[in-house]
Amino acid sequence: MVPESADPVRPDFEILVIGAGQSGLSAGYHLRRRGLVPGRDFLIVDHAPGPGGAWQFRWPSLTLSTVNRVHDLPGMSFTENLPPATAGTGGAEVPAATAVPYYYGRYEEQFELRVRRPVTVRVVCDRSERDGLLHAETDTAGTLRVRGLINGTGTWEHPFVPHYRGAEVFTGRQLHTRDYREPEEFAGQHVVVVGGGISAVQLLDEISRVTTTTWVTRSEPEFREVPFDEGAGRRAVAIVEDRVRHGLPPGSVVSVTGLPLTDGLRAARDRGVLRRRPMFDHIEPGGVRWADGDFQPAQVILWATGFRSALDHLAPLRLRGPGGGITMTGRSATQVAVDPRIHLIGYGPSASTIGANRAGRTAAAELTSHLGLEPDAHPD
Repeated sequence: MVPESADPVRPDFEILVIGAGQSGLSAGYHLRRRGLVPGRDFLIVDHAPGPGGAWQFRWPSLTLSTVNRVHDLPGMSFTENLPPATAGTGGAEVPAATAVPYYYGRYEEQFELRVRRPVTVRVVCDRSERDGLLHAETDTAGTLRVRGLINGTGTWEHPFVPHYRGAEVFTGRQLHTRDYREPEEFAGQHVVVVGGGISAVQLLDEISRVTTTTWVTRSEPEFREVPFDEGAGRRAVAIVEDRVRHGLPPGSVVSVTGLPLTDGLRAARDRGVLRRRPMFDHIEPGGVRWADGDFQPAQVILWATGFRSALDHLAPLRLRGPGGGITMTGRSATQVAVDPRIHLIGYGPSASTIGANRAGRTAAAELTSHLGLEPDAHPD
C-alpha cells in the first residue's frame, strides 16, 4: 500500500503528526481511512502525559455548559461518550477538563491511533541536501525522519502577555488565563482583568462574584445578541482563511465573531461588571495608572490576552514571510505554500473547533497525494 521510498535513506515513517488535540486526531483518523497504518506508516506524538489535548489543562469551572461547543471528532459522537458518572445528566455541568480527555482517550482506542506520549518535538530541520527528509528531534523518541509533516500543536503552549511599562515592579500577582484555577483564590483582592475575548469575560464574571474587579481592553468590545449559528461560523473562518492565504498573521476566529451575550453575561452586565475601561498606560508597584493620571489599586493582574501559534520548533524551516505570517494554500489553507510537505492544522482558520475537523481531512488527503501514497479504503 505504501510505496518504497525513492529517498537514499528510508524514513522512519511516511508522515509525522505533532499534537493529539482535535485537529491531530482528526488527521490521524483520515490518514487511517486512506489506508495508512498508525505506528507503521504514520506516527502521532503528543507532549502531554495523557489524552485530551489542551482541554486537560483547563480550569475546573469551565464546564460543558459554559465552554464553546465541543465538536464531534469524525466517526464518534461526543455526547454519546461522556464519562460514566455523567450518564443521564446531559453532562452540562461536567468540567471540560474531565469530559473531553475521556472522549479523546476513547477515540484514540476506538481507532487504534497509537499516540506516542509524552514526546516533545524540540525542532524540525530540513536536511534535503542529504536525504530529502524532514528530521524531527524529540526529547524521548530520538530523531524521527519523515517525508511529510502535519503540525497540530495549536496555541495553548504559547500564551501571549503584552509588555507594559512597570510590569516588572508590580508587587502583586500576575497570571495568564492558562494559570487560572478558581475565583476563590482572589477573594479580598482587587483583580484587573485584561482582555476582550470570551475567556476574559467568563473569568471576569466568575471572579466578580467573590471580589472587586476592573475590566480593561484595547478596543471597545462588541457583544453579539444573535445566536452564533453555523453560517456565522463559516463566515468567521473565511475571514481568517483569507488572511493566511495572503501571508498575514492569522488573528483568531473569535476576534471576528464578537462576544456572545449569554444569560450569565447579561446578569454580569446588570451587576455592573461589564463596565469596560480602556487600556492603562503603565503598571506601578501597587496597581495600574491611566494616561490621564487615574490610578486603580490592585493586587492581581489577570492577562486574558490569548495565545499565539506554537510553532517555534519549526523555526529552522524558515516558513514565515517578511510580514511575520506563513503563506498558506490548499483547499482548507493548511498547506505551507513554500513547502508542500508541511501542513499546519490549528493555525489560522483551523485554530477553532469549527475548522479543525475539516482541516484534518484535507491535510490528510493533500499530503498523501503530494507524497504519492495511494489511498485504500480502511475496513472499519
